[in-house]
Amino acid sequence: MKLPAKYWIPGGSIALLVATELTLRFAFGLGRPVLVQADPQTGYRFQPNQKVFRFGKRVEYNQYSQRSEPITSQKPPGKLRILMVGDSVLNGGNPTDQSQTITELFEAKLAASGQKAEILNASAGSWGIGNQLGYLREFGTFNADAVILQIGTHDLTQPTSNSANVGNHPAFPTQAPLLAIQDAWTRYLWPALAGKLGLNSSGADFSASPTSQDPEQQYQQNMQLLKEIVKLVRSQNIPVFVLFTPNRDDLIPKANQPKYKSQFLRLLLTLQVPIIDSHQAWSTLPPTTVESYFRDQVHLNVAGNGAIALELFGQLCIRRQLPACAPLGRSPSPGSR
Repeated sequence: MKLPAKYWIPGGSIALLVATELTLRFAFGLGRPVLVQADPQTGYRFQPNQKVFRFGKRVEYNQYSQRSEPITSQKPPGKLRILMVGDSVLNGGNPTDQSQTITELFEAKLAASGQKAEILNASAGSWGIGNQLGYLREFGTFNADAVILQIGTHDLTQPTSNSANVGNHPAFPTQAPLLAIQDAWTRYLWPALAGKLGLNSSGADFSASPTSQDPEQQYQQNMQLLKEIVKLVRSQNIPVFVLFTPNRDDLIPKANQPKYKSQFLRLLLTLQVPIIDSHQAWSTLPPTTVESYFRDQVHLNVAGNGAIALELFGQLCIRRQLPACAPLGRSPSPGSR
């Protein structure tokens, strides 16, 4: 039976909407974003037990809101466990597949050397040092062999993030939207359009980190929070390290010393906290190489994540800063644990 002409336009519009909805949902993974929740200790964290595919990228969170596979609370016998805590640089966000995060690449490098390992990724966009402390207070250290704090240039003076954005910002959804079309509009299309029109709207994977009106005071507060983290971790006889990650403009067009970094290094020396300093490591590289590590001003791409993973492996295992790590297939010596 042929539809009358007066139904062609409405029928075609409905068919187009249905086709668009199905395409966005099944081809791009829209309609099922990664969800967050407010938390009194961390400000916010990713809801536990999530596994989504978005724009072809796998994003998974375990029962402890870590961007890692499910784990046991106690470390499996014979396996190295390292807990890494950080912000969106460590997390990778939706543009980064699970297998291409810093932690997964580091774990793969350890596995290739013969070391069975779990590298746990406790992170979220815009987490500051205070949020890291909140996570460790809430969930503990998971019987880890080491804790690595990923701290970037911007983290030195960033206030602790709170839960104000949760459920109120397109990058912090607490529940899935009804439609994939709705997800595309609120998360990507409208923010892009608003940006071109000069309107105040953001739909990025992570909203901009909060900034302090008094960077000097905030830096001092953050260093007190860092001292609390070090005290907490060491109270459990676990070594603690810092992975320092630079912003792009710390290296491009030429390497420079970020403000507060010298003070930060002096404090780490006083606390006897070893640092894996990717800013220093990359300062001698050609600008074109460094450029290839970043996907924006702050966040790294897969090449950058791989460079960090290699630096972690070299510093902790090859140079034996972490005795429990057995590089190149060698077993750790007796009593090294």
